[in-house]
Amino acid sequence: MNNGVAMPTSPNPAEPIEERSPITPLGVVLALIFIFFCGILIFAYIETKRINPVMLDQHGRPLESQSQPAQPSPPDGKAQQSAQSSSAH
Repeated sequence: MNNGVAMPTSPNPAEPIEERSPITPLGVVLALIFIFFCGILIFAYIETKRINPVMLDQHGRPLESQSQPAQPSPPDGKAQQSAQSSSAH
């Protein structure tokens, strides 16, 4: 009554049947590659946080960052005059 399913048998009924290990050499290699790439991502994240890069716009000027407080404009309005004169060009 095996319902048509071939069951593995050993020549000696007293010997236990060896089952294949679910870990294959290809699985080990792929797992190592996955761990390697995760390590690269973690390293890059930590280094960029430590270095604190400055993003630049198309003209090479630093962009205002949300992590740094904005510089207050001087009360005499010189910043507005220089911005208006640069936009007129």
